[in-house]
Amino acid sequence: MKKLLTIALCCLSLAATAQIDRTKLPEPAPAKEIEIGDYEKFTLKNGLTVILVEDHKLPTLGWTLSFDTGVITEGDKAGYTGIFGQVMRAGTASKSKEVLNEEIDFMGASLNVGSSSISAFSLSRYKEDILGMMTDVLFNPAFPQDEFDRAIEQSLTGIKQSMDNPDAIAGNISGIVNYGKDHVFGEIVTEETIKNITMEDLKQHYARYFKPNIAYLVIVGDIKKSEAQKLVKDYFGDWKAGDVQKETFSQPEPVSETSIAFVDRPSSVQSVINITYPIDNKPGSADVVKLSLLNQILGGGGLSTRLNMNLREDKGYTYGANSSIGTSRYSATFSAGASVRNEVTDSALVQFMYELNKIATELVTEEEFELAKNSAKGSFARSLEGRGTVASFALNTQLNNLPEDYYATYLKRVDAVTREDLLDVAKRYIRPDQANIVVVGKAEEVAPKLKQFGPITYYDAYGNQVDVEAAKAAVANVDPFAIINNYIEAVGGAEKIKAITDMTTTSKATIQGQQISIVVKKKGNSMLKQSIGIAGMTLQELVFNDGSAKMSVQGQSQEIPAGPQLEAIKTDAVIFPELYYKEMGYELTVKGISQVSGEDAYELVVKPGDAPSFTQFFSVESGLLLKEQSVQGGNEITEYTEVNGIKMPSKMMLSLPGMGSVEATVEIQINSGIEDSEFN
Repeated sequence: MKKLLTIALCCLSLAATAQIDRTKLPEPAPAKEIEIGDYEKFTLKNGLTVILVEDHKLPTLGWTLSFDTGVITEGDKAGYTGIFGQVMRAGTASKSKEVLNEEIDFMGASLNVGSSSISAFSLSRYKEDILGMMTDVLFNPAFPQDEFDRAIEQSLTGIKQSMDNPDAIAGNISGIVNYGKDHVFGEIVTEETIKNITMEDLKQHYARYFKPNIAYLVIVGDIKKSEAQKLVKDYFGDWKAGDVQKETFSQPEPVSETSIAFVDRPSSVQSVINITYPIDNKPGSADVVKLSLLNQILGGGGLSTRLNMNLREDKGYTYGANSSIGTSRYSATFSAGASVRNEVTDSALVQFMYELNKIATELVTEEEFELAKNSAKGSFARSLEGRGTVASFALNTQLNNLPEDYYATYLKRVDAVTREDLLDVAKRYIRPDQANIVVVGKAEEVAPKLKQFGPITYYDAYGNQVDVEAAKAAVANVDPFAIINNYIEAVGGAEKIKAITDMTTTSKATIQGQQISIVVKKKGNSMLKQSIGIAGMTLQELVFNDGSAKMSVQGQSQEIPAGPQLEAIKTDAVIFPELYYKEMGYELTVKGISQVSGEDAYELVVKPGDAPSFTQFFSVESGLLLKEQSVQGGNEITEYTEVNGIKMPSKMMLSLPGMGSVEATVEIQINSGIEDSEFN
């Protein structure tokens, strides 16, 4: 009987198997609600909300105190929140920065402070030690003056670097055109705003916002709830609550028509493009997941996105094109952009507009749709491996008033999205005809071709509108050689310059912890030797003598053939080339008046024969050279020092291809008796 029953069951099984269509993939099972993990939440009498996630896998413990400050308008002191954490972290009433660092290093711990947060991490056996230091910084910050001064100087250096970075410039201008210069999301940090900051501003920020009743303490790691409650009460229980007046957020005006915001950067060989506008996409809204999937397909999902496949793989305009659709409880932005060659800037914009219009009018393919969904699910699953994910989800739930099961039901919401849903949100959020197109590039080559996309407004790197025609009119009667003559007089006069027979310039800077040195020796306006070294090792050497040049790179030498490069080297060999511009037949054009670190400067385009042109910026007030730009990079002179009666650069910001901008010190020797043999 048992044998017959077994045979019958086998036959039924084979019959069922025979009915399966193996040419079709099985339907995926419906997504289930995820058990993300447990967390505990409790609140002290002073209003401090505590979120605890126990995790005993590793003997470590993290504490993060976050303040829900709301938006903070910094106004004419923009940048103070950026230096606040550095200064507050630099010691307490009882411990200097050095002592604090030494004790933290001994434990292998960390302690960080921001304008709206304090965090600490250590082995769990040091939890009371690090918690004591954390609360000492919280309740007894010293705000030392020397650290404040250091932070100001570092910020000023950072601004000089960013003002020579086309991506940073594009970011600043994007904020301005989307929100306005006086809006909290449109503010720009400048040298002027940094110099306006006082220590009192930092102390007022601390007094206004560091209150327990707007704070969340997130604890993650190796600790039991009972012990956590006791420690929190012991260390934070006496912290007094206080009234916090938060700013009212002003919603931006919607973009009514597409227009171009252009920043002229004469030395650029490529354009930075950013198509952007503000959107209302709050966390937890019905469109958040749909927009995330849409962005995966458009330009946010790696190399296979539509923008990347079109502009990179098909057209070869860029190394990468991307898009982002932000989410914020205040105001988010849509952005799509790339860096492209000057000559294809207009063509690239045509393709951007094509892809934006296409995704807003046609259903995405089934393959794209499923790939985006699977990518979203995979990313979410991988995020759950992070130790602090549960705590992060809990905090976001509190800050954004999300349903308690918001993250547990995430996969269900992803599965519920249809292709029609993506088309619906694309029609409402993708607006190529109501966008701000920001372009940072060489206006002379690029701007005329962009008029087809909308009216063009010009800006400088600081976000000030520039009237191009007025700028041209302002310098229409300015003699370019008069600018050069003023410069020659400002540095010491032609006679002193002509008395220079040789000059050695040594520039030193630190890049990624390594000291780089650039030594340039010139003699008789016809000999040049340039050596570039890192950590005492010569990487590259260029020698020019008697009309010929040789380049050596790590022992391999090569003659420089006749052509523009050799002509440029010949120009560089002249000790003070400005003195001989007219004699050498250089073409000079006064392009306008620009701002260099807040100072008005004549923008002078120099064309030295067959060599590539470059741009120099001379102070309208002092006549001194402030900045130089070329396709190879540039520099901004930040300090002059007198050498043999001649004003020479002693500090500058060097813009190095592939390395960004770095601050350099400059030492100059004049008439030191360099031997001709140096140039063999």
